[in-house]
Amino acid sequence: MVLLALGAMAFAYFQPIQVLPRIRLAPGYAMVDQFDDMVTSEDGRGVITLYTFVPLGCGEACDRVDDTMRSVRDRVGRDVDLGGTEFRLVTVVLDPDVAPAALVGAAGDDDWSWLTGTAEQIENVVGLGFRRSADPAYFTPSYAIVDGWGMIRGEYRYQTLADDADKLVRHIDVLGGELRNSSGIASFAYGAAHVFQCYP
Repeated sequence: MVLLALGAMAFAYFQPIQVLPRIRLAPGYAMVDQFDDMVTSEDGRGVITLYTFVPLGCGEACDRVDDTMRSVRDRVGRDVDLGGTEFRLVTVVLDPDVAPAALVGAAGDDDWSWLTGTAEQIENVVGLGFRRSADPAYFTPSYAIVDGWGMIRGEYRYQTLADDADKLVRHIDVLGGELRNSSGIASFAYGAAHVFQCYP
């Protein structure tokens, strides 16, 4: 019993395995993308999704967010083993009722969904679901990682000394490790990492 307790304490202290916290369920939604196609939260089932939330035409601040999203996408595709799980980008536009055609130029990339909706939809998804300001006047760069079960696994709201792209890629890599070891004996160790809150 003593050895078991010591082992548990050592595991919690040294954190040989790290996991991302299971924060809460991401909001459900049905919104329109830049191609005027309906995109729903169910499209993210079985896929890791990196979300961000921006107004249109916010200049340099938005450019930095776009650059971060592209950098993360490229680096995850090149350097991170997600165990066969797909990775996608979603930007929710904070301006309500934007014509999908106006998003095509903003998006720039066919493999990146830019979503628009009514003011009520944006408030429900961004304000209530992701708990960010849905008011374009109070925009600050922020990101959220959502796993394939629809659980928010990472929230990033404030600039830190670490580069946003570096931090996001590192955390997606941690999630990839959990996905690759979600069955067999290794799954018990990852379950213990959640119990002991071995978070990066």
